[in-house]
Amino acid sequence: MNTQAQQYPKDWHWDFWFTLPIYPYRQRRTLRTEVIPDTLWTFDQLQGIFYVVVPIRMSVVKLASGGLLVYSAVAPTPECVRLLRELEAVHGEVKYIILPTVSGLEHKVFIGPFARKFPQAQVFVAPQQWSYPVDLPLSWLGLPGRRTQILPADSNQTPFGNEFAYAIMKPIELGLGFFGEVAFYHRRSHTLLVTDAVLSIPDIAPPIIQLDPYPLLFHAKDRPGDKITDTVANRLKGWQRICLFALYFQPSTLGTPTLKVAWREAQAAPDRSPKAYFGLYPFQWQPNWLESFTALQDQGRLLVAPILQTLILNRSPQAILEWVNHLASWDFQQIIPCHFTAPIAATPQDLLHAFSFLEPSLGQNLDKSAIDPTYNSLKAKDTNLLKEIDRALVKRGISPPIKS
Repeated sequence: MNTQAQQYPKDWHWDFWFTLPIYPYRQRRTLRTEVIPDTLWTFDQLQGIFYVVVPIRMSVVKLASGGLLVYSAVAPTPECVRLLRELEAVHGEVKYIILPTVSGLEHKVFIGPFARKFPQAQVFVAPQQWSYPVDLPLSWLGLPGRRTQILPADSNQTPFGNEFAYAIMKPIELGLGFFGEVAFYHRRSHTLLVTDAVLSIPDIAPPIIQLDPYPLLFHAKDRPGDKITDTVANRLKGWQRICLFALYFQPSTLGTPTLKVAWREAQAAPDRSPKAYFGLYPFQWQPNWLESFTALQDQGRLLVAPILQTLILNRSPQAILEWVNHLASWDFQQIIPCHFTAPIAATPQDLLHAFSFLEPSLGQNLDKSAIDPTYNSLKAKDTNLLKEIDRALVKRGISPPIKS
């Protein structure tokens, strides 16, 4: 069930947008969804660059003893805070706020401002937090010093340990900093909460993106001169291309013109306003681009983002597999990630399948009968740019080499 209070633009205002100046900048809408009646809610906002927008999500869980736990805070706009106050009025105050990542700036940037809106809440953060270029103490990053603490290795040592188990990914050293996250398992609802580790691509754009379809329609264009038209087909087309951008940066089915050609084509665009990037549309989609999306989506199966597969998680495969096996020991029935769609109906076996890129035997029982075998080779081609980035980072000593 979706619940949306009456909207006013001032309610969408995010004061500190300049700390991470990406779309939609100072105006962020919030969509609250009740996942399990009187137990679990998601709060979706969106973010992106060049209209490549995806949801960013906060999960809120009602505690059996009363009160609420917040996993991965989003921007505390007036609308977001009001929607959460409505839950507090019925279920009790926010007691705990969890920062489950050490690397995701798009999650970390909200934790300080959010915690100040709920001064009674205790804040728990993933171990080995870091900042760049100077490694600052947590209090200097906006976290309330007196009520912020590091998540202990044993979840039973926390005040919510009787309702949640969690597993801390051993942080992966990437040169400039670490990558890591903490997955939470809510026993009563059989729900696994993750940050970036896994996701699922829905057939159509999530509701938070449908509220303002302009990014979808922008990416539905084939040429700069195409008129932006709001149709169901164009929303779908734009969403499919956004997914390819977000997860591959540049799939093999996408070409780019020279700057000179792109600028010349922009002069003929029907809309040359700042909103339309002055007519610039430097993309040339090949006729078979939809095959790339179909292969990537894989019928909505659980997957690890190609960016993580290629640039990060392969740096420490054994540690990641130990973490995944820990998660798979829990009896979860659904997963709520911080991006793309949620909830995802999934089992521990589905999770193991998603990480078969690290250990092929984990995917040996996966039914592949409905998937064209040529899609595997297409996926490999679509990661070419990511592989080039990886080689460049290793060559310059920024990232460590891949571990076998």
